[in-house]
Amino acid sequence: MNKQQAQTLIEELFTQPFNRERYELFLKNLLNHIEPGSRAGKHYVGNLIEEAFKLLVTQYWCLGKYIDPDGAELDLLVVEVRSFAKLERARSALRNFAISRLRKFDKDQSLIAFYAKDDGGADWRFSFVRREFKSCKRENGNIGIEEELTPARRYSYLVGQHEKSHTACRQLMPILEKHAIDPHIEDIENAFSVETVTDEFFEQYKTLFRKLAAHLKTQPLFHRADESETEEQVSRFAKKLLGQIVFLYPELSDSHPEGHLSR
Repeated sequence: MNKQQAQTLIEELFTQPFNRERYELFLKNLLNHIEPGSRAGKHYVGNLIEEAFKLLVTQYWCLGKYIDPDGAELDLLVVEVRSFAKLERARSALRNFAISRLRKFDKDQSLIAFYAKDDGGADWRFSFVRREFKSCKRENGNIGIEEELTPARRYSYLVGQHEKSHTACRQLMPILEKHAIDPHIEDIENAFSVETVTDEFFEQYKTLFRKLAAHLKTQPLFHRADESETEEQVSRFAKKLLGQIVFLYPELSDSHPEGHLSR
């Protein structure tokens, strides 16, 4: 798949309401192949949903699984939640639902499309969920095993009709373009990593700070006899202004990967 084809595919998916057919086409191109598995195509509804999550999830489907070059398996799900409010704010609850299912079927990671029933999936969430195990020292001195979970707030993109999905598109494009290479689970996880996005955010922040400071220095209000005092006043005002913008901007104040100062 060339760059233009990859860009068209991902933009058509992430800038529109959730469409399962489009989503499955995207997964086939992202992962190259999907194994059917014993639960592929199974529809979970009613009593097949755990009691603890019935107020959150109305139904979900297992699309199959992906097995990477190292033999690691990735569960592929589509989940319908009751309302957009839950989709937008209950990220930890959604993560806990996914983890509960991973534990039930003895899996380690899943790639999930969450959409809301009440708005027909106008905006939806694309999430990577992973549980890992590490050794730890217990109080009695024995070595045990402890489970670690991916952060709910950092491994999920909110995309769709009303969302700007530039970050999700850019992060996943390199995997889509390497059509002849089966991605490793780590490649997929890195596409959701907040560290890459955070580095970019601070680069943008520095660029905007410099532009704003240069402009403020031309304004008589900030002119001081002492040049160092001018620099201090400009720096203080620029930091405060940009800080207020970040605070007021919902996506950025919520540590969401979609946030960009340049927008």
